[in-house]
Amino acid sequence: MAARRRARRRALDVLFEAEQKGLQRPDEVLDLLQQRRAHTAAQGDFPLYAEEIVAGVVAKREHIDELLSTYAQGWTLDRMPSVDRSILRMGSWELLHNDDIPDAVAVSEAVELAAELSTDDSPTFVNGLLGRLQELKPTLL
Repeated sequence: MAARRRARRRALDVLFEAEQKGLQRPDEVLDLLQQRRAHTAAQGDFPLYAEEIVAGVVAKREHIDELLSTYAQGWTLDRMPSVDRSILRMGSWELLHNDDIPDAVAVSEAVELAAELSTDDSPTFVNGLLGRLQELKPTLL
Protein backbone atom coordinates (compact mmCIF):
# COMPACT_ATOMS: atom_id res chain seq x y z
CA MET A 1 0.00 0.00 0.00
CA ALA A 2 1.42 3.40 -0.96
CA ALA A 3 2.48 5.65 1.90
CA ARG A 4 -0.16 8.32 1.33
CA ARG A 5 -2.90 5.73 0.91
CA ARG A 6 -1.86 4.13 4.21
CA ALA A 7 -1.84 7.56 5.85
CA ARG A 8 -5.34 8.29 4.55
CA ARG A 9 -6.57 5.01 5.96
CA ARG A 10 -5.04 5.76 9.37
CA ALA A 11 -6.53 9.27 9.35
CA LEU A 12 -9.92 7.81 8.44
CA ASP A 13 -9.65 5.35 11.33
CA VAL A 14 -9.09 8.24 13.76
CA LEU A 15 -11.85 10.43 12.30
CA PHE A 16 -14.32 7.55 12.27
CA GLU A 17 -13.43 6.52 15.83
CA ALA A 18 -13.84 10.10 17.02
CA GLU A 19 -17.28 10.25 15.46
CA GLN A 20 -18.32 6.91 16.94
CA LYS A 21 -17.23 8.12 20.38
CA GLY A 22 -19.13 11.38 19.95
CA LEU A 23 -15.99 13.50 20.12
CA GLN A 24 -16.95 16.88 18.71
CA ARG A 25 -14.51 19.42 20.13
CA PRO A 26 -11.22 19.85 18.26
CA ASP A 27 -9.16 19.17 21.39
CA GLU A 28 -10.97 15.86 21.93
CA VAL A 29 -10.25 14.67 18.40
CA LEU A 30 -6.62 15.79 18.58
CA ASP A 31 -6.24 14.01 21.94
CA LEU A 32 -7.54 10.82 20.31
CA LEU A 33 -5.07 11.32 17.47
CA GLN A 34 -2.20 11.54 19.96
CA GLN A 35 -3.44 8.43 21.76
CA ARG A 36 -3.51 6.47 18.50
CA ARG A 37 -0.07 7.81 17.58
CA ALA A 38 1.37 6.74 20.95
CA HIS A 39 -0.33 3.35 20.71
CA THR A 40 1.18 2.63 17.32
CA ALA A 41 4.67 3.88 18.23
CA ALA A 42 5.62 0.40 19.40
CA GLN A 43 4.37 -1.12 16.13
CA GLY A 44 5.91 1.43 13.80
CA ASP A 45 5.53 5.04 12.89
CA PHE A 46 2.15 6.68 12.67
CA PRO A 47 2.21 8.42 9.28
CA LEU A 48 2.89 12.13 9.52
CA TYR A 49 0.47 12.73 6.66
CA ALA A 50 -2.30 11.03 8.67
CA GLU A 51 -1.71 13.53 11.46
CA GLU A 52 -1.81 16.36 8.91
CA ILE A 53 -5.14 15.13 7.54
CA VAL A 54 -6.77 14.79 10.95
CA ALA A 55 -5.51 18.17 12.12
CA GLY A 56 -6.64 19.75 8.85
CA VAL A 57 -10.11 18.24 9.02
CA VAL A 58 -10.44 19.33 12.65
CA ALA A 59 -9.36 22.88 11.81
CA LYS A 60 -11.70 23.20 8.80
CA ARG A 61 -14.54 20.94 9.92
CA GLU A 62 -17.17 23.64 10.35
CA HIS A 63 -16.55 24.97 6.84
CA ILE A 64 -16.32 21.47 5.35
CA ASP A 65 -19.58 20.38 7.01
CA GLU A 66 -21.29 23.52 5.75
CA LEU A 67 -20.20 22.74 2.20
CA LEU A 68 -21.19 19.09 2.44
CA SER A 69 -24.60 20.04 3.82
CA THR A 70 -25.12 22.61 1.09
CA TYR A 71 -24.15 20.42 -1.87
CA ALA A 72 -25.30 16.95 -0.79
CA GLN A 73 -28.57 16.95 -2.68
CA GLY A 74 -31.29 15.22 -0.73
CA TRP A 75 -28.97 14.20 2.11
CA THR A 76 -28.26 15.75 5.48
CA LEU A 77 -24.97 15.07 7.24
CA ASP A 78 -26.83 13.15 9.95
CA ARG A 79 -28.46 10.88 7.38
CA MET A 80 -25.17 9.85 5.75
CA PRO A 81 -23.40 6.73 7.00
CA SER A 82 -20.75 7.85 9.47
CA VAL A 83 -17.94 6.30 7.44
CA ASP A 84 -19.10 8.31 4.42
CA ARG A 85 -19.12 11.51 6.50
CA SER A 86 -15.56 10.83 7.60
CA ILE A 87 -14.43 10.02 4.05
CA LEU A 88 -16.13 13.12 2.68
CA ARG A 89 -14.58 15.35 5.33
CA MET A 90 -11.16 13.96 4.60
CA GLY A 91 -11.61 14.16 0.83
CA SER A 92 -12.96 17.71 1.07
CA TRP A 93 -9.99 18.81 3.14
CA GLU A 94 -7.54 17.31 0.64
CA LEU A 95 -9.44 18.80 -2.28
CA LEU A 96 -9.91 22.29 -0.89
CA HIS A 97 -7.09 22.82 1.58
CA ASN A 98 -4.10 20.73 0.52
CA ASP A 99 -2.38 22.07 -2.56
CA ASP A 100 0.13 19.19 -2.54
CA ILE A 101 -2.56 16.73 -3.65
CA PRO A 102 -3.99 16.99 -7.18
CA ASP A 103 -7.75 17.43 -7.10
CA ALA A 104 -8.39 14.27 -9.11
CA VAL A 105 -6.27 12.24 -6.69
CA ALA A 106 -8.18 13.57 -3.67
CA VAL A 107 -11.49 12.56 -5.24
CA SER A 108 -10.23 9.21 -6.50
CA GLU A 109 -8.73 8.19 -3.16
CA ALA A 110 -11.94 9.09 -1.32
CA VAL A 111 -13.99 7.07 -3.81
CA GLU A 112 -11.69 4.07 -3.36
CA LEU A 113 -12.04 4.24 0.42
CA ALA A 114 -15.83 4.41 0.06
CA ALA A 115 -15.77 1.39 -2.26
CA GLU A 116 -13.67 -0.56 0.20
CA LEU A 117 -15.36 0.42 3.44
CA SER A 118 -18.94 1.53 2.87
CA THR A 119 -22.14 0.67 1.03
CA ASP A 120 -22.49 -0.20 -2.64
CA ASP A 121 -23.96 3.25 -3.34
CA SER A 122 -21.30 5.17 -1.42
CA PRO A 123 -18.60 5.42 -4.12
CA THR A 124 -21.04 7.06 -6.53
CA PHE A 125 -22.30 9.42 -3.83
CA VAL A 126 -18.78 10.37 -2.69
CA ASN A 127 -17.66 10.85 -6.30
CA GLY A 128 -20.64 13.04 -7.12
CA LEU A 129 -20.38 15.26 -4.06
CA LEU A 130 -16.61 15.71 -4.18
CA GLY A 131 -16.81 16.20 -7.96
CA ARG A 132 -19.28 19.03 -7.38
CA LEU A 133 -16.97 20.63 -4.82
CA GLN A 134 -14.11 20.26 -7.29
CA GLU A 135 -16.12 22.12 -9.94
CA LEU A 136 -16.97 24.88 -7.50
CA LYS A 137 -13.55 25.03 -5.84
CA PRO A 138 -12.55 28.45 -7.23
CA THR A 139 -15.69 30.01 -5.72
CA LEU A 140 -15.55 28.13 -2.40
CA LEU A 141 -12.17 29.32 -1.17
